[in-house]
Amino acid sequence: MKNNKNRLYKFFAILGCLVAVAAIAYAIYKFFTPDYLEDFEDDFDDDFDEYFESVEEEAEPEPAQA
Repeated sequence: MKNNKNRLYKFFAILGCLVAVAAIAYAIYKFFTPDYLEDFEDDFDDDFDEYFESVEEEAEPEPAQA
């Protein structure tokens, strides 16, 4: 019975080490991978704002109400 418990403890110890190594590898990967979407969103926001600023300049002003 004691031999089975030792095997079980070794199995979970090895499994825990593998999970820890995988988590560390994933964290390093996420840290060093550039975020291309962030660069795209910045360009899109600039174009979007410039478009509406030019549309507002072209619009005719509303007459003043008395």
